[in-house]
Amino acid sequence: MAASRKATVPSQAPAAVVLGAGVAGLVAARELALLGYEVSVLEAGEPGGRVSAHVVDGLSLDAGAESFATRNDAVARLAGELGLEIVYPAPSPAWLHAGPGRDVPLPRSGVVGIPGDPREADAIAALSAEGAARAVLDLETPVQPELLEGPVSLGELVRVRLGQEVLETLVTPVVSGVHSADPEALDADAIAPGLRAALEREGSLSAAAASLRAAAPAGSAVAGLRGGMNTLVTALVADLQARGVHLITGAEVEHVEREENGAWHVSVGSDVLDAERLVVATDGPRAVELLSGAVPGLAALRPEEGAGVSLVTLVVDLPDLDVAPRGTGVLVAPGAPDVVAKALTHATAKWPWLAELAGPGRHVLRLSYGRLTDEAARVADADDETLLKQGLADAATLLGVQLGGADVLGWDVVRHHGALPMATLGHRDRLQAISGLLAPVPELDVVGAWRYGTGLAAVVSSTRQALGLSAR
Repeated sequence: MAASRKATVPSQAPAAVVLGAGVAGLVAARELALLGYEVSVLEAGEPGGRVSAHVVDGLSLDAGAESFATRNDAVARLAGELGLEIVYPAPSPAWLHAGPGRDVPLPRSGVVGIPGDPREADAIAALSAEGAARAVLDLETPVQPELLEGPVSLGELVRVRLGQEVLETLVTPVVSGVHSADPEALDADAIAPGLRAALEREGSLSAAAASLRAAAPAGSAVAGLRGGMNTLVTALVADLQARGVHLITGAEVEHVEREENGAWHVSVGSDVLDAERLVVATDGPRAVELLSGAVPGLAALRPEEGAGVSLVTLVVDLPDLDVAPRGTGVLVAPGAPDVVAKALTHATAKWPWLAELAGPGRHVLRLSYGRLTDEAARVADADDETLLKQGLADAATLLGVQLGGADVLGWDVVRHHGALPMATLGHRDRLQAISGLLAPVPELDVVGAWRYGTGLAAVVSSTRQALGLSAR
């Protein structure tokens, strides 16, 4: 376990202000403190953002992110510095629900639902005979030059190479489960960086996906923390307090101004904070709104609002689930007529530490409702009681069990508005243009998922790199 680095703050330390206390803002504040700044963090709500906790039937559970990708070691290193224990999910696969009687384990190879080899048994089992035969053509068809040039959606890339059925049955459930968006609207380079380069190199999209998966670190693709990912926020806040960082909640920033000498003035109500360095760790639209007056041309590059998500958590007394009938959870094909949820996580099947804490027969289920279709949007925006009723029906269908209100020990609904930054076509070009405008402002850092990619691995690594301490 890495030793925690100590900050040496001089008596006349330069001042830094961080806007936003999500994970990006908390990590940025820690790095600035380590660099010797006197740091103030301003947060309109509560620390943690999408990484938060709630208590259901006496269990402290994640109300947002519940794992992190292990494609880099940024989160693991930070967890080690904070004294947190990394844990790994059970090896059981996730399943796919494509409609009544159509439940199969998801293919393990490949990325974002793209099978690493469409001839493998798990890919064939998920597709019709016609769909599987169409997917195999990817291995024999020369790469179309137009797929390698200019912006291309992930949906177009998959559809042209592997066919509509692979797109609808395998890729869309994964992508909509993560991004709450249609792959046809998402930039392939933003969602799967390096995939098109691998396509050109390997000669097929399946081989490209397999090569990206093979290049990832060995072991589980995701990991978590004992006690939940929310313990990362608790540990970061405690660390910041120990370092003398000023964490101010309920602080709605109204105006940001930059002087010609590079000094910043941040207005919060009747108060003004002066800083030599500013970090903006809000969502993309809010960041552009705050900085448009200080960075000419930025307003025209305002990114789209992210898609929101509603999470229904159920704690149930149901011994039938002890055998984990659908592994660690189920992704839902958007065309499935019998389920509205886009995904279900069987948390006590996925995380052994949680199963031990809950005890035999007691299970934690979390269903996710997004906005990929009009019906899904209607349900996601419904009142809590409606979502509970839908969650019970969907969980019973997805897990193949009888489940009713009498089985529920506790439940909660958590809504994350604008939770997932959109990576629509042209998003990468927009980000490059934004980077060009920000480059001449060295005393400003803009961090967060909207700029560097969804997921804690991307957020933590990019934030530490932006602040200059990622390699230490």
